[in-house]
Amino acid sequence: MKIAFLTDPLSQFKIYKDSTYAMMLESVKRGHQIYAFEPQDMALDQGAVWAKVSEIMLTGDTHAWYQMGAVQNLRLQEFDAVLQRKDPPFDMEYIYATYLLDLAEQQGARVFNKPSAIRDHNEKLSIAQFPQFTTPTLVTRDEARIRAFFQIHRDIILKPLDGMGGAGIFRIREDGMNLGAVIEGLTLNGQHTIMVQKYIPEIVHGDKRILLIGGKVVPFALARIPQNGEVRGNLAAGGVGVAQRLSARDLEIAETLAPIVAQRGLLLVGLDVIGNCLTEVNVTSPTCFQEIFQQTGFDVAACFVDALEAAI
Repeated sequence: MKIAFLTDPLSQFKIYKDSTYAMMLESVKRGHQIYAFEPQDMALDQGAVWAKVSEIMLTGDTHAWYQMGAVQNLRLQEFDAVLQRKDPPFDMEYIYATYLLDLAEQQGARVFNKPSAIRDHNEKLSIAQFPQFTTPTLVTRDEARIRAFFQIHRDIILKPLDGMGGAGIFRIREDGMNLGAVIEGLTLNGQHTIMVQKYIPEIVHGDKRILLIGGKVVPFALARIPQNGEVRGNLAAGGVGVAQRLSARDLEIAETLAPIVAQRGLLLVGLDVIGNCLTEVNVTSPTCFQEIFQQTGFDVAACFVDALEAAI
């Protein structure tokens, strides 16, 4: 197969933990050709969606880990699969990229995850479709509503709807200190909608990343455990990742969502679970492949490429 990866600059990859790199490596092992391009390399020209792509050769060197072939201007439908692996921010440029990918699909391209499904699943708000699995949650920009929610729960988390890696997450405890300042800052004085949730104390045991691939559940999660008094377990915020088998509750959540999200065109999804509660449904560029493989021996990348090959 010819597989094109829409991704961030390859020079920024940390290959010892990057899940996109793991996908590339497994694809090459199977004899597939891999290519890479960035969002700015796409164009709609005379009705067709094109991209300036380069074939990628993996060198096996941990530093100079790739070589790039000559730039080619190709229609996306010429690839067997296009993998959307661009990290957030989920801004308007990201949205525009999904519109171009929609058009490419109409012209015969196979895009994973499905671009319209990515747009339809805000990674924070999507949990509202599964209220049986969530902690008490409020989505609003109204300060009075947030203050009323705090008065009920007395220990809350506030976060933006478009953040990643734990950015912009705040905890307000019983004393309510700095609640007003946090509301003003996150909502920009009522201009931006945010999410507010009852604090889940089980965060001390980790924010579990559970992977769904091709409608199936990966049997191990990566619990990202906060360090040094942090409320955030995200690896980008200094959390430590510990792989563990899924609990009965983890399985209940994952097995409920897996067929639903697969039917919607989401080949790869990362669920975030704290304690018994679903907190996010990650659809843009879910990670943790390598950490799970390194600690358990379960080859997540092989599982992913199996599902990709089956979907073509």
